Amino acid sequence: MAGLDRVVVVGASAAGVTTVETLRREGYTGALTLVGDENALPYDRPPLSKQVLAGTWEPARTLLRPGSAYAEQDITLKLGHAATGLDLAGRRVTLSNGEEIGYDGLVIATGTRPRRLPFGHHLAGVHVLRTVGDALALRDGLLRATSVVVVGAGFLGTEAAAAARTLGLDVTLVDPLPLPLAHVFGDEVAKTIADLHTERGVRLLTGTGVTGLHGDGAVTAVELTDGTLLAADVVLVAIGAEPVTDWLAGSGLPLDDGVLCDATCQAAEGVYAAGDVARWFNPRFGALMRVEHRMNATEQGMAAARTLLGARTPFAPVPYFWTDQFDAKIQAYGVFPAGADVVVAHGSPADRRFVAHCSVRGRVVGVLGWNAAKQVRQDRLLITPV
Repeated sequence: MAGLDRVVVVGASAAGVTTVETLRREGYTGALTLVGDENALPYDRPPLSKQVLAGTWEPARTLLRPGSAYAEQDITLKLGHAATGLDLAGRRVTLSNGEEIGYDGLVIATGTRPRRLPFGHHLAGVHVLRTVGDALALRDGLLRATSVVVVGAGFLGTEAAAAARTLGLDVTLVDPLPLPLAHVFGDEVAKTIADLHTERGVRLLTGTGVTGLHGDGAVTAVELTDGTLLAADVVLVAIGAEPVTDWLAGSGLPLDDGVLCDATCQAAEGVYAAGDVARWFNPRFGALMRVEHRMNATEQGMAAARTLLGARTPFAPVPYFWTDQFDAKIQAYGVFPAGADVVVAHGSPADRRFVAHCSVRGRVVGVLGWNAAKQVRQDRLLITPV
């Protein structure tokens, strides 16, 4: 750790918190600063679209650590000020308040931000969902709404639609693809997800896009590509996310759908990345990856911290992710490439308890379980490295 007197972690996220805690646990005793753009203690994001939105959790329950934990580990928190620039040669990070922080080691964990439609976001009642503030604003809107339209049937959109429907609202889920999450899991699993939602009363409109949001000050309707108008008191735009790398433009750091890293999470001399913002070479699968899932944030934060301290072990995980919708717990390990073969290996989608295997050229590269936690944990051992 010689010469490593100042470490800065930008991003008060799950990846960022794991990074600083791993540094301390591994014996780093130098100055350690955690920077976050929100004026709030770091919190967990997955519960926002489920427990917080449904009202079963208060926001305080999402905190990753109590405030005292950072002081106890001698971690300096700089919250409420986003990073706005990086000087690679001078090893300085600039914040939105003009402050410059020098570093010997830097970990970037700035995550992603929601994509937005090119129209309509000025209207009251139109929401995105990323922060705890977003979740509370959306929940407040749902409590006063009668009709909700969710634009985008990915993980976030389907989870939020399930939560809104559980609150008894009239919910319409719109997506240009033929089935929700088909691009992730294939048609058979996607058809089961679609059936789950329609059986619970969600109106599913697939194969159609959105061309406009209407209202005078507040949203009242969503216009589809065929001209149909859907009444809506609340609209959630859940059309994906993009890595937060604009503050790195012109820094010289390699950027391409995230911060480009080698197999050890290193992007440049003294600079590393972890979590949703990192795009790294995963030698287990022989490919560049950027994984927007919670478990990866934790594992990659640990890996980046250890690389910063001198380890050169490649970060080669089998990705793990899950989604909870109504009474379905869907868990997945590995990768699910487009065009891969997805077959049900155990159980039946009709019984809502099954395990499916995703294969490429005869190799199992992904395993999905639907209400089958024990079996999917066993079958994940079938995933074959490249």
